[in-house]
Amino acid sequence: MDTPVVNAIYAALIAFFINVVLCPIFIPYLTRLKFGQIIRDDGPQSHLKKANTPTMGGVVILFSLVIASMFFIRGNREGLLVLFATIGFGLIGFIDDYIKIVKRRSLGLRAYQKIVLQLLVATVFIWMAASWTTSYFYPGNPASMDTYFIVPFTHGKVIDLGLLYFPVLFIVMIGTVNSVNLTDGLDGLAAGVSLLVVTFFAFVALSAGSPVLPVAGAAAGSLLGFLLFNAYPARVFMGDTGSLALGGFIAAIAVILKAPLFLCIVGLIYVLESVSVIIQVLYFKKTGKRFFKMAPIHHSFELSGWPETRVVTLFYVITAVLCLGGFLGMRYF
Repeated sequence: MDTPVVNAIYAALIAFFINVVLCPIFIPYLTRLKFGQIIRDDGPQSHLKKANTPTMGGVVILFSLVIASMFFIRGNREGLLVLFATIGFGLIGFIDDYIKIVKRRSLGLRAYQKIVLQLLVATVFIWMAASWTTSYFYPGNPASMDTYFIVPFTHGKVIDLGLLYFPVLFIVMIGTVNSVNLTDGLDGLAAGVSLLVVTFFAFVALSAGSPVLPVAGAAAGSLLGFLLFNAYPARVFMGDTGSLALGGFIAAIAVILKAPLFLCIVGLIYVLESVSVIIQVLYFKKTGKRFFKMAPIHHSFELSGWPETRVVTLFYVITAVLCLGGFLGMRYF
């Protein structure tokens, strides 16, 4: 009989091989369509050589993740919820990429359009999550625990947010999605960091006995396969299609597992990327000067003379160490 772990491994392998097969076909196709990356004029000069590198590779990530998951989530409402968030945010990213690349409008969707669409997807997800999900940490699932989060490093203690639960979920969903999007600025950065974060939540799902485990396995396998083509020097970029889909996946699985607070630990790189942009904007408005050489913060490292691969490796190592710390924070299993 197949166990959840075996199913997760199968899902990871299926997603991995779909990427390995499709990327060599999809990349030349994107090149022929001239779906190349548009490089910011104010970005690091070293990135100019990346111009016209095919983008929208996130389509393969999304496709492989969904196909691999569908083999193992029959009757799995939690898994379907995670897929809904992943596909929903991924479609927003796809529209944004399409406008940027095909319509040649560099900014893509306008800011208010992105927020409205993201809020719509988040609203549907949160409504379904409140109606469908089960507590795996508290088998009795008392009603008073429906609005709780697990608190790290407290041996299983929780915080019940009550009426604040749903507004906080909106912040978690929208914040995570856009933070992952900001992290996607160097070859292999968002994919590698997200792979480590997804692996962390896969272990949490395993420990909790959650049926989202095969979906987490599919996401990990998809990212492993994509990294073969996205690592430096990248042959393809994921685009907003991939980064928003990954953000939706990570936010959704954290919510389903009642572990959004752990995103502040294992997803610290995402947090730093977002905070660096906020500080840069506020400081510039206040003083007319830049606080960092460039934001998001990975570009500031580059402009300080760090090679791109060194910045990416540093962020990988930081995330890996923080994931180990996150495991200690879930030690009550």
